Amino acid sequence: MKLRQISLDTETTGLDPNKGHRIIEIGCVEMIDRRLTGNNFHVYINPDREIDEGAQKVHGITPQFLADKPFYRDVHQHFFDYINGAQLIIHNAAFDLGFINAEFKRLGKQCKNVETYCSVVDTLMLARKLHPGQKNNLDALCKRYSINNAHRVLHGALLDAEILANLYLAMTGGQTTLFTENKQGSADDAASQTNLNQLLDINYQSKIIYANEQENAEHEKYLKQLTEKSNQPSLWSKLDV
Repeated sequence: MKLRQISLDTETTGLDPNKGHRIIEIGCVEMIDRRLTGNNFHVYINPDREIDEGAQKVHGITPQFLADKPFYRDVHQHFFDYINGAQLIIHNAAFDLGFINAEFKRLGKQCKNVETYCSVVDTLMLARKLHPGQKNNLDALCKRYSINNAHRVLHGALLDAEILANLYLAMTGGQTTLFTENKQGSADDAASQTNLNQLLDINYQSKIIYANEQENAEHEKYLKQLTEKSNQPSLWSKLDV
């Protein structure tokens, strides 16, 4: 069965859906078996409310631009059909899911939380496991993984979703083809997905393999040779002590 993943990002009128803030842009990038397909989803949405000044400075989207755009209720079915059953890749998932679930809730009891229909990978949580104590926002991660984001002057949902898709692939085992392919995923792809699943599973326990007596003896022999050549104990010898 093919793995369908969707890198997703939103732009909003503010920071808190509980205060009535709404989604104004949704961008999604589809991956099948870790390959970008080009079957993306992108829409601007009229929030029917004002946009906070701080939010507008981040994404540059104005109320005037959104005046003739559809309301969320008009695009919901298309969006839902697109993401249903997929694994969502989101950076700081709690933020975007909070807004999406708030939009679902406005449509009535027939809409459950998005987590009911999709599994979710939070790349911020993944990055914190891979790089504890470091900056793990998108710009910092792009620099760390050599992902070009020079064209990212303002935040944009589709642009950020595209960047996140490539970043996710780099974080979890290497880049893949940028265009649709019919080939099955390679063994490396499968191994990468296994490694990702292990990172995300807090109950996963790595197997510890200890050196045997012969390997320990070879190690000691090598340290002795280093000491003789440098006329002082090696750093590894000091650590052993």
